[in-house]
Amino acid sequence: MAIDFGVEPEFQAQIDWIEEFVTQEIEPLDIFVADGRDVSGEPLDRAGWRAVKAHIRTLQERVKEQGLWGFHLGPELGGPGLGQVKLCLLNEILGRTRLGPTIFGCAAPDTGNMELLAHNATDEQKKKYLEPALAGELRSAYVMTEPHAGEPGEFKCSAVRDGDEWVLNGEKWFASNAVRADFLIVMAITDPDKPLLERASMFIVERNLPGVEVVRNVHTFGTPLSDNFVIDGQRGGHAYLRFNDVRLPADALLGEEGSGFVGSQTRLSGGRIHHAMRAVGTCKKALDMACERALSRRAKGERLADKQMVQAELADSYIQLKQFRLHVLYTAWLIDTTGSYTREIRKEIAAVKITAAKVNHDIVYRAIHLHGSLGMSNETALGDMWMSAPFMGVMDGSTESHKENLAKLLLREYEPCDDLFPTYHLPKLQQEAREKIGKVIEQYGAA
Repeated sequence: MAIDFGVEPEFQAQIDWIEEFVTQEIEPLDIFVADGRDVSGEPLDRAGWRAVKAHIRTLQERVKEQGLWGFHLGPELGGPGLGQVKLCLLNEILGRTRLGPTIFGCAAPDTGNMELLAHNATDEQKKKYLEPALAGELRSAYVMTEPHAGEPGEFKCSAVRDGDEWVLNGEKWFASNAVRADFLIVMAITDPDKPLLERASMFIVERNLPGVEVVRNVHTFGTPLSDNFVIDGQRGGHAYLRFNDVRLPADALLGEEGSGFVGSQTRLSGGRIHHAMRAVGTCKKALDMACERALSRRAKGERLADKQMVQAELADSYIQLKQFRLHVLYTAWLIDTTGSYTREIRKEIAAVKITAAKVNHDIVYRAIHLHGSLGMSNETALGDMWMSAPFMGVMDGSTESHKENLAKLLLREYEPCDDLFPTYHLPKLQQEAREKIGKVIEQYGAA
């Protein structure tokens, strides 16, 4: 089967539109929001932030007019149904930005949660949660990891039946966007005596229910620890949550009881490939910055670009990026071709997830090193990009767990050799070749 990453001219025009839109509208907005100060250098007041939010809604309307809102969604969910290869080409561009996914209606964790709801929710749940989420009217969070473990077999947060209700108790950790979310999708153990993959269920938990406690709102590198205790819902973060006898109605159950762990893979597989797509954009931006720096900066009488060690680093970054991008595109093409997350596709998704962390680390580090003291400062985007490298190796499963899974999937394609020596042992192969070609020689001799 031919592998084709080409797109029709009409879609190329949309790619070009997004490229220009991101450059002219979203990247300046990213810089402004990170700074948070007006023209006079004063911190933006509430009226200013309301104006910024109104501007974001205006940009979202422009995206909708282009038919690109929620471009990760199929037509049955109101999206354009582009397929994964086209998603890859668009996500590469949005990967340069922070606000791009929000403005295009494809921001994590909402994207994965929409997939979960689409596959598992009842009609009533879809109407109450999925439809407003698709329209950008509700925000959500996926609540799975616990403070003591990210391994499902070690989870303790539980939901117990009590008449027509469930009672939820336990702690969850690093729940991205939970403070700003309208509802949470929470993984909880419902039967600890069942086999591992049948122990947990998922629940839709409204954020303002009694007993839902935000212990603190954890932030990432470079943010003062004091900010973790500011829980105002105005900024992002990764919440440390505690559920204290939270009573849930029976219809809060998402999907079948005991299907939590299996159902979560539908969400996580899609999220992993999308992270890899956006990592391509991040790495391309870092390489662009490195190339401009190499051409602009001089040392010991010549441009950095003329020094062989710099040339070698730029070449390594280019090769890594091209190899990674082609692997991501190939994985996207496989998903489009197959239409489901088969064993073969899960193997490739694990591989690109592993590679994303490594490529992100290497290319961004080289760019920082090439910039010298400027690269270590907070006056370029390289610091934020550098901090994203270790995140890529942890979120949606650690690199080590993906390597373990990849190896298991790979080894299923092979069989052990029961002979004393392996099948590729040359003396054995030589004897087989002599016998095979000997018969050929006899045939030609007889003729």
